[in-house]
Amino acid sequence: MSARKVLDSYGLIAFFENEPGADRVADLIKEARDKDKPLFLSVVNWGEVYYIVSRTAGKAAAEETIKNLDTLPIEIVGVDRAMTKLAAEFKASRKMSYADCFAAALAKNKKAELITGDKEFKEVEGDIKIVWV
Repeated sequence: MSARKVLDSYGLIAFFENEPGADRVADLIKEARDKDKPLFLSVVNWGEVYYIVSRTAGKAAAEETIKNLDTLPIEIVGVDRAMTKLAAEFKASRKMSYADCFAAALAKNKKAELITGDKEFKEVEGDIKIVWV
């Protein structure tokens, strides 16, 4: 795994729900564990995973998902003013959800590839490298 990698909620939901792209995310998680190089996830996108699962399957399922996520080689990255400003700049100039802007900002900040299947990220393909699942 040469480049750093950032996940967004799309990839994690695909992984946990065994949706299209789940195998690719599973391979990345295995590679991160084997090489002791964690993947990155913004705390905003961590919250997005929680609320998506909670809305679709209930709070107990959301709690279980978060518990499972905590066992994976994923570093949850907090946001500061600089990251929030970058996310806000993406939001001001692109048609993306605010949470997705945090994933893009984290990828740009870490000089990392963003792993996703969410077509909204086409908006930032010129700013960050996207790896589509």
